[in-house]
Amino acid sequence: MLNYNIKIFLASKSPRRRKLLKQLGLNFKSFSIDLHEEILDGEHPVQTVKRLALHKSQKAVKKVDSGIVITADTIVVLDSEIIGKPKNENDAFKILSKLSGRTHTVYTGFVIHNIDTNKKIIDYEKTKVTFRKLSATEIKDYINTGSPMDKAGAYGIQDDFGAVFVKKIDGCYYNVVGLPLAKLYRSLLQII
Repeated sequence: MLNYNIKIFLASKSPRRRKLLKQLGLNFKSFSIDLHEEILDGEHPVQTVKRLALHKSQKAVKKVDSGIVITADTIVVLDSEIIGKPKNENDAFKILSKLSGRTHTVYTGFVIHNIDTNKKIIDYEKTKVTFRKLSATEIKDYINTGSPMDKAGAYGIQDDFGAVFVKKIDGCYYNVVGLPLAKLYRSLLQII
């Protein structure tokens, strides 16, 4: 466990990320920041998630006086195409249909910024996820729950129906949820 006397902040709207940080036993406060998550043509996914997490960090550190700020960004990549959150239900259907029966890669970039020391760690994790073949009815039923609308790749591997779409994963499960916990924990040990 981490022993610390420093305030920790998670700058994220994601309830999944808050839950993951709680698993580490961290006492933290969370707040959201508004940022247009721009995807740049030709940019490698690793650069994309690190850039977006860094932009979030730069906005987030302005909201607190001291402590550690954690930001993150997750994307799904299929055949070199970056897939973010669905724009609407039709988009969610297209995304899930594309992922059906195929393997995609989930990238999460994160930044841990210690404001007091100005020390910063920028890192990422990637995980390969294989979907089983999905029926149109399964996809529509899942979209009707509303669950896919706030998630990169239009699905959640954790605690909802999206979990049954996954045939196998290769890599960090928690990365697919939204934060690579083991890597994040090791990074926090370096920065506290």
